[in-house]
Amino acid sequence: MIPLDYLVLRVIRRHLPDRVVRVLLQRRIVIKPGLETTAPDEAAQRFLDALRAAGERLDGRRVLLFGYGGGFGVGLALLRAGAGHVVLLDPYAIPDNRTPAGDNSPYLSRSGTELRPNPKWLTVVRAPVRQYLADGGQPLDLVFSNSVLEHVDDLAGVVPDLARVTAPDGQHFHFVDMRDHFFKYPFEMLCHSEKVWRRLLNPGSNLNRLRTRDYRRLFSASFARVTIEPLASDLGAFQAARPRIRPEFLTGDDVQDAVTRIFLRASQA
Repeated sequence: MIPLDYLVLRVIRRHLPDRVVRVLLQRRIVIKPGLETTAPDEAAQRFLDALRAAGERLDGRRVLLFGYGGGFGVGLALLRAGAGHVVLLDPYAIPDNRTPAGDNSPYLSRSGTELRPNPKWLTVVRAPVRQYLADGGQPLDLVFSNSVLEHVDDLAGVVPDLARVTAPDGQHFHFVDMRDHFFKYPFEMLCHSEKVWRRLLNPGSNLNRLRTRDYRRLFSASFARVTIEPLASDLGAFQAARPRIRPEFLTGDDVQDAVTRIFLRASQA
Protein backbone atom coordinates (compact mmCIF):
# COMPACT_ATOMS: atom_id res chain seq x y z
CA MET A 1 0.00 0.00 0.00
CA ILE A 2 1.38 3.44 -0.94
CA PRO A 3 2.21 5.51 2.17
CA LEU A 4 -0.35 8.31 2.32
CA ASP A 5 2.16 11.12 2.92
CA TYR A 6 4.19 9.87 -0.05
CA LEU A 7 1.15 9.74 -2.33
CA VAL A 8 -0.07 13.22 -1.42
CA LEU A 9 3.28 14.96 -1.74
CA ARG A 10 4.27 13.09 -4.90
CA VAL A 11 1.03 14.05 -6.67
CA ILE A 12 1.38 17.68 -5.55
CA ARG A 13 5.02 17.80 -6.62
CA ARG A 14 4.19 16.36 -10.03
CA HIS A 15 1.67 19.08 -10.80
CA LEU A 16 3.46 22.10 -9.36
CA PRO A 17 4.14 24.76 -12.03
CA ASP A 18 7.83 25.33 -12.76
CA ARG A 19 7.68 28.91 -11.54
CA VAL A 20 6.39 27.74 -8.16
CA VAL A 21 9.12 25.10 -7.94
CA ARG A 22 11.78 27.76 -8.60
CA VAL A 23 10.42 29.95 -5.80
CA LEU A 24 10.35 27.02 -3.38
CA LEU A 25 13.92 26.11 -4.31
CA GLN A 26 15.16 29.69 -3.89
CA ARG A 27 13.50 29.95 -0.47
CA ARG A 28 14.35 26.34 0.45
CA ILE A 29 10.74 25.55 1.34
CA VAL A 30 9.94 21.80 1.18
CA ILE A 31 12.13 21.37 -1.94
CA LYS A 32 15.80 21.72 -1.08
CA PRO A 33 18.41 22.76 -3.64
CA GLY A 34 21.39 20.53 -4.30
CA LEU A 35 24.94 20.77 -3.03
CA GLU A 36 25.98 22.83 -6.07
CA THR A 37 23.66 25.61 -4.88
CA THR A 38 24.03 25.34 -1.11
CA ALA A 39 27.78 24.62 -0.93
CA PRO A 40 29.48 24.97 -4.35
CA ASP A 41 33.02 24.83 -2.94
CA GLU A 42 32.17 21.55 -1.21
CA ALA A 43 30.64 20.19 -4.42
CA ALA A 44 33.75 21.15 -6.38
CA GLN A 45 35.99 19.57 -3.75
CA ARG A 46 34.16 16.30 -4.24
CA PHE A 47 35.25 16.29 -7.88
CA LEU A 48 38.79 17.35 -6.98
CA ASP A 49 39.07 14.52 -4.46
CA ALA A 50 37.87 12.03 -7.07
CA LEU A 51 40.44 13.35 -9.55
CA ARG A 52 43.23 13.06 -7.01
CA ALA A 53 42.23 9.51 -6.07
CA ALA A 54 42.31 8.56 -9.77
CA GLY A 55 45.75 10.11 -10.24
CA GLU A 56 44.36 12.67 -12.67
CA ARG A 57 45.11 16.39 -12.89
CA LEU A 58 42.88 19.42 -13.36
CA ASP A 59 45.46 22.03 -14.37
CA GLY A 60 44.65 23.63 -17.73
CA ARG A 61 42.05 21.06 -18.72
CA ARG A 62 38.65 21.69 -20.28
CA VAL A 63 35.82 20.60 -18.00
CA LEU A 64 32.14 19.88 -18.63
CA LEU A 65 29.86 20.24 -15.63
CA PHE A 66 26.85 18.25 -16.79
CA GLY A 67 23.63 19.49 -15.19
CA TYR A 68 25.08 22.44 -13.28
CA GLY A 69 21.73 23.65 -11.92
CA GLY A 70 22.00 27.34 -12.81
CA GLY A 71 24.61 28.56 -10.35
CA PHE A 72 28.15 29.47 -11.40
CA GLY A 73 29.69 28.55 -8.04
CA VAL A 74 31.07 25.08 -8.84
CA GLY A 75 32.47 26.28 -12.18
CA LEU A 76 34.19 29.19 -10.47
CA ALA A 77 35.66 26.88 -7.82
CA LEU A 78 37.04 24.56 -10.50
CA LEU A 79 38.59 27.52 -12.32
CA ARG A 80 40.20 28.75 -9.11
CA ALA A 81 41.56 25.21 -8.63
CA GLY A 82 43.26 25.37 -12.04
CA ALA A 83 40.82 24.32 -14.76
CA GLY A 84 41.57 25.87 -18.13
CA HIS A 85 37.93 26.31 -19.16
CA VAL A 86 34.58 25.16 -17.75
CA VAL A 87 31.45 24.42 -19.76
CA LEU A 88 28.28 24.63 -17.68
CA LEU A 89 25.62 22.62 -19.50
CA ASP A 90 21.99 22.22 -18.48
CA PRO A 91 19.02 22.29 -20.88
CA TYR A 92 16.61 23.26 -18.11
CA ALA A 93 18.48 25.52 -15.69
CA ILE A 94 18.10 29.29 -15.77
CA PRO A 95 21.51 30.91 -15.16
CA ASP A 96 21.64 32.69 -11.81
CA ASN A 97 23.37 35.96 -12.61
CA ARG A 98 23.18 37.01 -8.98
CA THR A 99 26.15 34.80 -8.09
CA PRO A 100 28.35 36.81 -5.70
CA ALA A 101 31.93 37.46 -6.74
CA GLY A 102 34.53 40.17 -6.45
CA ASP A 103 34.44 42.93 -9.04
CA ASN A 104 37.94 42.01 -10.13
CA SER A 105 37.16 38.34 -10.79
CA PRO A 106 38.63 37.35 -14.17
CA TYR A 107 35.91 34.73 -14.64
CA LEU A 108 32.87 37.01 -14.46
CA SER A 109 32.06 40.49 -15.68
CA ARG A 110 29.47 42.84 -14.23
CA SER A 111 26.65 44.24 -16.36
CA GLY A 112 24.62 46.59 -14.21
CA THR A 113 23.44 44.51 -11.27
CA GLU A 114 24.11 41.21 -13.04
CA LEU A 115 27.20 39.06 -13.37
CA ARG A 116 28.03 37.55 -16.75
CA PRO A 117 30.40 34.64 -17.47
CA ASN A 118 33.63 35.66 -19.17
CA PRO A 119 33.59 33.47 -22.32
CA LYS A 120 37.36 33.08 -22.10
CA TRP A 121 36.82 30.98 -18.97
CA LEU A 122 33.18 29.96 -18.75
CA THR A 123 30.73 28.73 -21.38
CA VAL A 124 27.07 28.40 -20.40
CA VAL A 125 25.02 26.04 -22.58
CA ARG A 126 21.26 25.86 -22.14
CA ALA A 127 20.86 22.94 -24.53
CA PRO A 128 21.47 19.17 -24.68
CA VAL A 129 24.96 17.77 -25.29
CA ARG A 130 23.93 16.90 -28.85
CA GLN A 131 23.20 20.55 -29.59
CA TYR A 132 26.53 21.60 -28.07
CA LEU A 133 28.23 19.19 -30.47
CA ALA A 134 26.15 20.36 -33.45
CA ASP A 135 27.14 23.95 -32.70
CA GLY A 136 30.82 23.06 -32.92
CA GLY A 137 31.54 22.67 -29.21
CA GLN A 138 35.10 21.60 -28.48
CA PRO A 139 35.92 18.21 -26.92
CA LEU A 140 36.20 18.14 -23.13
CA ASP A 141 38.92 16.52 -21.04
CA LEU A 142 36.87 15.95 -17.90
CA VAL A 143 33.13 15.45 -17.44
CA PHE A 144 31.61 15.83 -13.97
CA SER A 145 28.10 15.43 -12.59
CA ASN A 146 26.62 15.19 -9.12
CA SER A 147 23.11 13.79 -8.58
CA VAL A 148 22.18 14.50 -12.19
CA LEU A 149 22.18 11.22 -14.12
CA GLU A 150 19.23 9.85 -12.14
CA HIS A 151 17.12 12.72 -13.48
CA VAL A 152 17.94 12.14 -17.17
CA ASP A 153 14.97 10.61 -18.97
CA ASP A 154 16.68 9.21 -22.07
CA LEU A 155 20.05 8.29 -20.60
CA ALA A 156 20.52 5.64 -23.30
CA GLY A 157 20.49 8.46 -25.85
CA VAL A 158 22.56 10.89 -23.79
CA VAL A 159 25.49 8.63 -22.86
CA PRO A 160 26.67 8.19 -26.50
CA ASP A 161 26.63 11.99 -26.85
CA LEU A 162 28.67 12.31 -23.66
CA ALA A 163 31.16 9.85 -25.16
CA ARG A 164 31.35 11.87 -28.39
CA VAL A 165 32.00 15.12 -26.52
CA THR A 166 34.87 13.58 -24.56
CA ALA A 167 38.48 13.90 -25.72
CA PRO A 168 40.18 10.55 -26.52
CA ASP A 169 42.07 10.59 -23.21
CA GLY A 170 39.18 12.18 -21.31
CA GLN A 171 37.66 10.95 -18.07
CA HIS A 172 34.14 10.91 -16.61
CA PHE A 173 33.34 11.23 -12.91
CA HIS A 174 29.67 10.91 -11.94
CA PHE A 175 28.05 10.74 -8.53
CA VAL A 176 24.58 9.18 -8.76
CA ASP A 177 21.86 9.14 -6.10
CA MET A 178 19.54 6.22 -6.87
CA ARG A 179 17.14 6.83 -3.98
CA ASP A 180 13.59 7.98 -4.39
CA HIS A 181 14.08 11.68 -3.72
CA PHE A 182 11.28 11.55 -1.17
CA PHE A 183 14.14 10.38 1.03
CA LYS A 184 11.95 9.03 3.82
CA TYR A 185 11.08 6.15 1.46
CA PRO A 186 14.29 5.53 -0.56
CA PHE A 187 12.91 2.55 -2.50
CA GLU A 188 9.24 3.50 -2.86
CA MET A 189 9.58 4.52 -6.51
CA LEU A 190 10.55 0.93 -7.33
CA CYS A 191 7.20 -0.36 -6.07
CA HIS A 192 5.12 0.96 -8.96
CA SER A 193 4.54 0.04 -12.57
CA GLU A 194 5.94 2.23 -15.31
CA LYS A 195 2.42 3.39 -16.16
CA VAL A 196 1.60 4.48 -12.61
CA TRP A 197 5.00 6.07 -12.14
CA ARG A 198 4.86 8.05 -15.37
CA ARG A 199 1.24 9.17 -15.11
CA LEU A 200 0.92 9.81 -11.39
CA LEU A 201 4.02 9.78 -9.21
CA ASN A 202 7.11 10.81 -11.18
CA PRO A 203 8.07 14.33 -10.03
CA GLY A 204 8.56 17.18 -12.47
CA SER A 205 12.33 16.85 -12.01
CA ASN A 206 12.02 13.24 -13.29
CA LEU A 207 13.53 10.15 -11.71
CA ASN A 208 14.49 7.46 -14.21
CA ARG A 209 14.62 4.64 -11.59
CA LEU A 210 17.78 3.13 -13.11
CA ARG A 211 19.81 0.79 -10.90
CA THR A 212 23.53 0.00 -10.71
CA ARG A 213 23.42 -2.67 -13.42
CA ASP A 214 21.62 -0.25 -15.76
CA TYR A 215 24.30 2.42 -15.39
CA ARG A 216 27.01 -0.17 -16.00
CA ARG A 217 25.27 -1.43 -19.14
CA LEU A 218 24.58 2.02 -20.59
CA PHE A 219 28.09 3.37 -20.03
CA SER A 220 29.80 0.14 -21.11
CA ALA A 221 28.09 0.45 -24.49
CA SER A 222 29.93 3.75 -25.14
CA PHE A 223 33.11 3.59 -23.05
CA ALA A 224 35.91 1.04 -23.00
CA ARG A 225 36.43 1.26 -19.24
CA VAL A 226 33.70 1.66 -16.65
CA THR A 227 34.06 1.27 -12.90
CA ILE A 228 31.26 1.68 -10.36
CA GLU A 229 31.86 2.05 -6.65
CA PRO A 230 28.97 1.80 -4.16
CA LEU A 231 29.03 4.81 -1.84
CA ALA A 232 26.02 4.08 0.39
CA SER A 233 23.31 1.51 0.94
CA ASP A 234 20.25 1.03 3.13
CA LEU A 235 19.67 -2.68 3.61
CA GLY A 236 17.03 -2.20 6.30
CA ALA A 237 14.86 0.11 4.19
CA PHE A 238 15.35 -2.16 1.18
CA GLN A 239 14.27 -5.30 3.02
CA ALA A 240 11.22 -3.49 4.41
CA ALA A 241 10.18 -2.44 0.89
CA ARG A 242 11.28 -5.63 -0.89
CA PRO A 243 7.88 -7.44 -0.86
CA ARG A 244 6.44 -4.53 -2.86
CA ILE A 245 9.38 -3.80 -5.16
CA ARG A 246 8.68 -4.84 -8.73
CA PRO A 247 10.74 -7.78 -10.05
CA GLU A 248 12.38 -5.77 -12.84
CA PHE A 249 14.28 -3.81 -10.20
CA LEU A 250 15.61 -6.88 -8.38
CA THR A 251 18.74 -8.92 -9.12
CA GLY A 252 18.32 -11.49 -6.36
CA ASP A 253 21.28 -10.01 -4.48
CA ASP A 254 19.87 -7.90 -1.64
CA VAL A 255 23.25 -6.31 -0.89
CA GLN A 256 23.55 -5.05 -4.47
CA ASP A 257 19.92 -4.02 -4.69
CA ALA A 258 20.13 -2.06 -1.43
CA VAL A 259 22.80 0.30 -2.82
CA THR A 260 21.50 3.88 -2.83
CA ARG A 261 24.43 5.96 -4.10
CA ILE A 262 27.24 5.15 -6.52
CA PHE A 263 30.35 6.73 -8.01
CA LEU A 264 30.81 6.00 -11.71
CA ARG A 265 34.04 6.54 -13.62
CA ALA A 266 34.33 6.01 -17.38
CA SER A 267 36.98 6.47 -20.07
CA GLN A 268 38.10 5.11 -23.42
CA ALA A 269 41.58 4.15 -22.25
